[in-house]
Amino acid sequence: MYGYNSDAVSRAQSGPGDWYAAYTKHQHEQRVADSFANKGFEVFLPVYVSAHRWKDRTQMVTLPLFPCYIFLRTDLERKLEILRTPGVFGLVGNAGRATSIPDSDLDIVRRVTADRTRVAPHPYLKCGDRVRVCVGPLAGAEGVLVKVKNRYRVVVSVELLQKAVAVEVDLSVLERVGANPNSGVSFSAVQQIA
Repeated sequence: MYGYNSDAVSRAQSGPGDWYAAYTKHQHEQRVADSFANKGFEVFLPVYVSAHRWKDRTQMVTLPLFPCYIFLRTDLERKLEILRTPGVFGLVGNAGRATSIPDSDLDIVRRVTADRTRVAPHPYLKCGDRVRVCVGPLAGAEGVLVKVKNRYRVVVSVELLQKAVAVEVDLSVLERVGANPNSGVSFSAVQQIA
């Protein structure tokens, strides 16, 4: 099966080719996945469940783990057919050329979503980014993300004293300052296009 479930892979038409990411219109991921599956592509749409609150109710909804992205296996001979699919902006790549995604990267995502652990999207952060702490006693503090001996720390500077301290933090409590939380994909072979 594909779509909004924990086993989000269409295995019926498993064929040759590499995995690629298609960049889609916002909230069109499922429609594009349906179109690709109907055209015989192997499709992977990882999802997660989230509680959304409205004024009068709370409801559990299933959402794409990577908003605006769908993964499909192809040999790129059908690239024009992919690009003509309604809701698709293009294939993720570098210098105008689609970049394949290693099977190992998608296997990790499959294992995480199949494990039924709590999973949710998170902004892609890298060392050197300016970040803000969202939760805890340092909430609101801004600094630069650094990595020291496999641990992440935020370096908070006091301009007046020209001094800084490094505080160890969990990445889940950080957000990039001035970032769009839905931009970027953290796979090594996919370039950020948002």
